[in-house]
Amino acid sequence: MEIGAKTRVLAVVGDPVAHSLSPALHNAAIRALGLDAVYVALRVPADDFSIVLPALAVAGVSGNITVPHKEAAERCVMRKTDLCLRAGACNTFWLEQEGRDRVLVGDNTDVPAIAAAIAEIAPGASRWLVLGTGGTARAVAVAAADAGVELSVRSRDADRARTFVQWAEGRGTRAKTAEALEADVVINTTPLGLSPGDPLPVQPAAVQGVRAVVDLVYAPGETAWVRAWRKRGGGVRAVDGRGILVRQAALAFGRFFPGAAAPVEVMRAAVERQLRA
Repeated sequence: MEIGAKTRVLAVVGDPVAHSLSPALHNAAIRALGLDAVYVALRVPADDFSIVLPALAVAGVSGNITVPHKEAAERCVMRKTDLCLRAGACNTFWLEQEGRDRVLVGDNTDVPAIAAAIAEIAPGASRWLVLGTGGTARAVAVAAADAGVELSVRSRDADRARTFVQWAEGRGTRAKTAEALEADVVINTTPLGLSPGDPLPVQPAAVQGVRAVVDLVYAPGETAWVRAWRKRGGGVRAVDGRGILVRQAALAFGRFFPGAAAPVEVMRAAVERQLRA
């Protein structure tokens, strides 16, 4: 890949962001299609985000948003897709020309990616348990509303859980705080697992009735939480976040390069290479 003066720049913005595989999979896709573009990672602290995202737009940069900025990004974009508006969280941004102006547009490709992943590993599941209350948890809540399932919410902060439930109910989700931990599917949207010494988001023995587990975190080999569920046994299907990463990235790629079909298998192979134990 040769970078020149006309090379288009894309970026993933977050804090932390060094763990992100978005540059690896998007650059693999860019190379496969012979596009003149490059995708980079930008660490931006929360206090600076509201300044940085508009500045990136002025510079013509499109890209993705990761923790902890998804909710702040939704407030920054000028035009929002329906999913972005409903989730109150943005994970994909790009520029569109409207007359003489360039408009910053925001979308949420997490929602369909999460919905597809759960439908694949736990078809017909009617009770979801989400761990966390951030921007990705909002995507889970919208996916739960669309699927017509019951959503239990668990947070280390009881007030945050109650506030999240009220917000989710306003989006049409049948939501409640998780008093008794019982669900068909458990989804971890917290960052626990990004660092080797992190505790598990919840102990597998603490949740009853589980058929499937989705950890939005990904790591070489598998995350500690996925390994813990596999060790528990009982026929539980447990996956980390790599599949959802590829799904949402393929959808985002179509926003960045309209008319270009995302080379999904190329993107998946790039992620697998990076996560090979």
